[in-house]
Amino acid sequence: MKRFLAPVLTLFLALGVGYAIYLSVAEQSVTVVKGLIGSEKEDFFRDPRVIDALRDNSLRVEFVKAGSREIATKFDLKAYDFAFPAGVPGAEKIRRDNKIAKFYPAFFTPMTIASWKRVVQILEANKIAAHKDGVNYVIDMPRLLDIIKQRKRWNELPSSESFPVGRAVLINSTDVRSSNSAAMYLSLASYIFNDNNVVTNDSQARMIMDEVTALFARQGFTGYSSEAPFEDYLSQGPGKSPLVMIYEAQFLNAKAQKNSPVSDDMVLLYPEPTVFTKHILVPLNEKGERLGEALMNDPKLKHLAIEHGFRNDDRPGFQAFVKEHNLQVPDDIVNVVEMPSYELIERMISAIEDSYKGTPSNAPGNN
Repeated sequence: MKRFLAPVLTLFLALGVGYAIYLSVAEQSVTVVKGLIGSEKEDFFRDPRVIDALRDNSLRVEFVKAGSREIATKFDLKAYDFAFPAGVPGAEKIRRDNKIAKFYPAFFTPMTIASWKRVVQILEANKIAAHKDGVNYVIDMPRLLDIIKQRKRWNELPSSESFPVGRAVLINSTDVRSSNSAAMYLSLASYIFNDNNVVTNDSQARMIMDEVTALFARQGFTGYSSEAPFEDYLSQGPGKSPLVMIYEAQFLNAKAQKNSPVSDDMVLLYPEPTVFTKHILVPLNEKGERLGEALMNDPKLKHLAIEHGFRNDDRPGFQAFVKEHNLQVPDDIVNVVEMPSYELIERMISAIEDSYKGTPSNAPGNN
């Protein structure tokens, strides 16, 4: 028996040593890519399946998460290989400031409003929301913003028995000074307050700045990144968050989880009109370019982005994901508005920032 076991043990030892050498060599061939990401992509990059798919591309991603506007304004990008904010404004600022031509629009997601059945009942009774084609919509976003502008409270609205609270009607968002999702809310609100037209100049921006500033100032404390208000929504109930501006991908990702934190009382609303948020990777060197190419072209990574709720050019893949998890999601979102130019958005955000400080500014709201 001993004579038989000795060769077998030797073989297993040799195989183990060989495999360890293989892993060591394989690990040495993997390129570490360091970057800054918006918090809404943290779950994606921490997913073991994504880590494995990146390793198949000889890449390993190390990241720091931050608010998307903070990525563009508060970090020394020389220490990183890529920047991956949410939204065009942050990505465009990074590209311009660093004179970078390449960019990778890896995926996108529409802006939506997370709410509750009891709250939606009031919106439906006031002809603001409606359920059609299996999807919940805010069919009259101008009407909703007008109610907010009038400083109405939930218990002042007709048919408010399902949510008879004295809380002001507001859409909670992130901090517009740091986060893209709030900048998207700003873009949408500016369009509606500008008589359903894209704001194209400072004169138009000045006319609406008091109205859009109030949308953010009246919220009180807001989180610096998109995960904060969504986490409050999931954990603290309608009393804290009756209406929350979020990315569609956040809700779909949470809803599709095995032990989903999304309850039956939670509802995702699609504003009409809405805006799209593009998630654009900006490479800061060749390593960042390799990551961008992988996210754009690797079928596994594109599929996994969909599994995390994002949309991309794989429409059949997204449709299959929606069907598998029985999600109430529109296949096509057609009522989408364009954003103001990057420069105008920045000036409007600066005006809101200065209103918090109580200081004068050359931004459009203070001229």
